[in-house]
Amino acid sequence: MIASPGSIRIAADARGSNDTLRITEIFFSLQGEARSVGRPTTFVRLTGCPLRCQYCDTAYAFTGGTSLAVDEICRRVAANPTRYVTVTGGEPLAQPGVHGLMTALADAQYEVSLETSGALDIGGVDERVVRVVDFKTPGSGEAHRNRFRNVAHLDARDQVKFVICHREDYEWAKARCVEHGLTNLVGDVLFSPSAGEMDPAELADWILTDGLDVRFQIQLHKVLWGNEPGR
Repeated sequence: MIASPGSIRIAADARGSNDTLRITEIFFSLQGEARSVGRPTTFVRLTGCPLRCQYCDTAYAFTGGTSLAVDEICRRVAANPTRYVTVTGGEPLAQPGVHGLMTALADAQYEVSLETSGALDIGGVDERVVRVVDFKTPGSGEAHRNRFRNVAHLDARDQVKFVICHREDYEWAKARCVEHGLTNLVGDVLFSPSAGEMDPAELADWILTDGLDVRFQIQLHKVLWGNEPGR
């Protein structure tokens, strides 16, 4: 994600509950990925993640964070001039209270998206929330954590993402698209090269050669600011 100079950074130990959440940062920036790339968005980054993908660029969100009530999170979101909110992490679904937060934001007429690994159940997510499900490829080191039962909860408003590290990942992702009918099920299937591992042009050529009905994407924040944390 891409943080603006006015980002709200939070860094203190705390615990989450159904009424409070551990938050690493809340910031106003441009959406760096997915269908709404480039759109000014408020990001709420939750602390903690049960996965350890080898290419993770948000390891700073694994621990720490500050305990904030849902009402306070919504107040901080409202301070930014946008109606778009992305709830991210870490793995936001690891904190049960995130469901109350997403519902509160949707009730306040925000357009809300959830960035989740796909390893946890998305069935309880408010139906107004767009789910961006990042199924883990073999190159991530966490493919065994995928919960493909989540496919049954997806619809045309949602998106599925695959981070591609090498040709094996590409072929694996293609097979999953066919196996689960993903390109006919969700609004967009996203193929993204793992930064520093996969040549973006090579991935683009594979997609064009095979005529895949997927959306190629490069992480906008890394194009603009590199690997700087919180951007």
